[in-house]
Amino acid sequence: MIYRRIVKMRIGDMFVKPINRDIKGVIKVSQDDGANIFQELDEYVVTKELLRYIRDFFESYKKGISGSTDKMGVWISGFFGSGKSHFLKILSYLLANKEVNGKKAIEFFTDGKKIFDNMVIADINLAEKTSTDVILFNIDSKSAADSKSNKDAIVEVFMKVFDEMQGFCGSMPFLADLERKLVDDGIYETFKSRFKELNGNEWIEAREDFYFIQDDLIKVLADMGVMSEESARVWCEKSSETYNISIEKFADLVRRYCEKKGKNHHVVFLVDEMGQYIGDDSKLMLNLQTVTEDLGTMCGGKAWIVVTSQQEIDKITKVKGNDLSKITGRFDTRISLSSANVDEVIRKRILAKNETANKTLRLLYDQKESILKNLIIFTSDTAEKKMYSGRDDFAAVYPFIPYQFNLLGQVLTAIREHGASGKHLSEGERSMIALFKESAVSLMHQTEGVLVPFNTFYNALHKFIDHTHSTVITRAGENQYLNDFDVELLKILFMIKYVKEIKSNVDNLTTLIIGNIDDDRIALKKQVEESLKRLIKQTLVQKNGEIYIFLTNEEQDINRSIAQENVEMGEIINEASTVIFEDIFTEKKYRYNARYNFAFNQIVDDRYFKNNQSSDIGIKIITPYNDQEYSDATLRMLSSQENNIIIKLTSDTTFLDEITESLKINKFITKQGVGLPKSFDSIKRAKQDELIEKKERIRIFIEEALKNAEIYVNGDKANIGVKDPVSRINEALGKLVATRYNKLSYMETAPTLSDIDSIFRKSNQISFETGEEKTANKLALADMLQFIEMNTIRHTKTSLKALFERFDKAPYGFIELDIQWLIATLFKQGKVTFTINSQSVSLVGTDAAEIVRYITKREYIEKLLIEKREKATERQIKSVKEVIKDLFGLTTVSEEDDALIASFKSRSQNKLADIEKLLFEYKIESRFPGKSILVKAKDLLKQVEGTSDPMEFFKLVDAKKDDFLDIAEDISPIMSFFAGEQKGIFAKAWKYIDIFNNSKTYVVDRELIEVVDKIKVI
Repeated sequence: MIYRRIVKMRIGDMFVKPINRDIKGVIKVSQDDGANIFQELDEYVVTKELLRYIRDFFESYKKGISGSTDKMGVWISGFFGSGKSHFLKILSYLLANKEVNGKKAIEFFTDGKKIFDNMVIADINLAEKTSTDVILFNIDSKSAADSKSNKDAIVEVFMKVFDEMQGFCGSMPFLADLERKLVDDGIYETFKSRFKELNGNEWIEAREDFYFIQDDLIKVLADMGVMSEESARVWCEKSSETYNISIEKFADLVRRYCEKKGKNHHVVFLVDEMGQYIGDDSKLMLNLQTVTEDLGTMCGGKAWIVVTSQQEIDKITKVKGNDLSKITGRFDTRISLSSANVDEVIRKRILAKNETANKTLRLLYDQKESILKNLIIFTSDTAEKKMYSGRDDFAAVYPFIPYQFNLLGQVLTAIREHGASGKHLSEGERSMIALFKESAVSLMHQTEGVLVPFNTFYNALHKFIDHTHSTVITRAGENQYLNDFDVELLKILFMIKYVKEIKSNVDNLTTLIIGNIDDDRIALKKQVEESLKRLIKQTLVQKNGEIYIFLTNEEQDINRSIAQENVEMGEIINEASTVIFEDIFTEKKYRYNARYNFAFNQIVDDRYFKNNQSSDIGIKIITPYNDQEYSDATLRMLSSQENNIIIKLTSDTTFLDEITESLKINKFITKQGVGLPKSFDSIKRAKQDELIEKKERIRIFIEEALKNAEIYVNGDKANIGVKDPVSRINEALGKLVATRYNKLSYMETAPTLSDIDSIFRKSNQISFETGEEKTANKLALADMLQFIEMNTIRHTKTSLKALFERFDKAPYGFIELDIQWLIATLFKQGKVTFTINSQSVSLVGTDAAEIVRYITKREYIEKLLIEKREKATERQIKSVKEVIKDLFGLTTVSEEDDALIASFKSRSQNKLADIEKLLFEYKIESRFPGKSILVKAKDLLKQVEGTSDPMEFFKLVDAKKDDFLDIAEDISPIMSFFAGEQKGIFAKAWKYIDIFNNSKTYVVDRELIEVVDKIKVI
């Protein structure tokens, strides 16, 4: 009979070393008790990464032992909690050849458990055998409270710890100088004895009370002959005021000290939290640069500086923007501790499992592998979230999850950078090891299957978090409207608040709070969603799109103020319109084809997006905020009546809610933080970033709404599939344009300006009837002529502007060139007349280029007036032809009105010129016959010449036809008279008659007889 194991293994029984053993959570560089040092050395894990860095360090350090080097700086960087301080202390133990419990530091690394590389061991041994003074300190704790304002703050701290290492008074460097002088003179011990005899206290204890022991000090110095009593008194009174330490002096003191101690004596300054101390102060960075440079130059590798920083030196110098190539050159050895290193250390030091646990956990993984893969998932973020790579990885990490190593490091760094790191800033770094250890301890009594939810880390961290953040969670725990799960979720939201690498959405939060392999993810996700609603209601959390954000007390106050801002409905709809018509559907006209583009109105919830919209078609969008109920039948009717495409968005108000919030935030931050706390600037920047995110999210939400919106066109619900919004709207507009501009097809051609010009370059000898058959766009020409004819019937002249206003709108939609070509063609065909400034424009009397100019230039758009042309009757045409034939002796076959007018007026001008010449003869001899006939002919022709209207011409000629024919008959003899010899004969006759009348005598001569005979013949 086979029995299955039903007793589950406790978490606390899985580890090689007791999980609840005492491990210092904070590595303090000043902490040097034996038990602590022994544990630090004994449990220190040398990972592959650390082995490489140890090798690099001692290879560099060896150069200062075997020779001279000015590259004596080491920069140790890494995120908060990555083990920088621990590594720094390990280096100090090795360099000082520290001995604890009878075992030297190097032996912890060469006993076959940590380092196996003989070359590295040889280099460590070399360093261990070299005389070295190790000065390990946290620079923030060693500096004076107000020292950062001093540009020489770095060198002052270095001088202080250097003095303290020699037993001198570090807090008062002028006293340290006195002590150094006494040592050099070999009388320091005597001085201390004499002082104790006089004062009763040891000098080392009494010197801190310098200002109270001056009399005794002066007496001892005077009695020993170091100074006269007067000089000693002056020195005591003035030394603290006049003392000044230069970097050069400090470097020289270190050099002299090393030389005094021996040929190859070393001094190593190991400085914790240098990067944090410098911050963004370029003066402090420059001070560190000079200290490092001078020590390197003067000491030639006998003095070393090893510092820790959360940032790599390149990033710090880059921030400053200065040329700091010298300092980067001095800090030639770079050590950058990564999350991979922390991961390996924690696995080996804290989470190492015994054999039973390994077998149990491997079997558990085999059973739950598929469940784990579906349980622990993250949405796409900017950084990798590691999962279990297999059964061995699961056993090694359990009860933790691989992603937690990297994420917790990011959390610790982010918390510290944003001022939530509290009192431990001066105590060293919070160890990742301790956080994992304490979190595991909290679950040690539970059994296999349990997982460490991410909120558990907060419990190990909370005492080091500043009050601003911790009080929010403390109060949440006392809030009667929240339960324990809400508070635990709030802890997670706090920890990842400033971490860019993970999005605090529902899916990720669900993953982070998973506490057991058998958790139901769907149920847990629902629980998270309900919890978030409660946290939002209590103003502890803010929702920004799909992201949930932990709020500090100040942020809560500001959010409440923002919520009280008033936003009008018009502002919301206008903002939605802006996003729709400026960011998404940016077209201002619908492009029907390459030639025709149609403007459209832009309407959202019956509000025009911009003023002065008067297009024939439009886009009308109905949002969920619209206060009217629209049924399907109503929307169909509206789309038919209004000549708009109707876009009804879904009932989801998310984008409108986001717009409302963004408007409130914008109104709030424009108040420039009046009456708000000093920290408002950072919150304001965060809100401005939030506005940018909201704007992008609003656009995405509206795009999605437009993709799924119902669209109505021409009285029907359009069958347009889900595609991008621009394509959907364009397709709907295409359907609307095809219906609304149903006479656009009347324009069969696409006329150009040259086509208009060519109309008037053709021969004028074209009849209306034959031309109409050959002319394109007949329907368009007919509609335009009909419009002009109707105006003419109403005794209204049609301006070119009126034609544009009529035919560029629905149902036509013609462009200017179309309309110009149509009117030019109608004029050429003789169907309309043109008038400019009350003067008729004629094909005969006006240059073709001038007519084209009248039609195409904007300056004439209101001046050019058009009427339907009245055609001459057959009788009138016949009358004109008869007159032309009889009066001018010309036979014409043209039936075209303008051709007849042109022919008549051309001959008339010639005839008038002839008549004018003949009438001049009467000024010489008024008795010539036929003057009255010529005058009548002239008057009649002048009447015709004065007519500009074609119909007036035809009517006049027809009415005066008989007069014209009579003149034609009567004027011919007169023309012959003046052209022949009669004119001369009559002139001579009147000459003789004048002579006779004047002399009263009658003389008969031959010439007179001849004249009389000729007159008789005439």
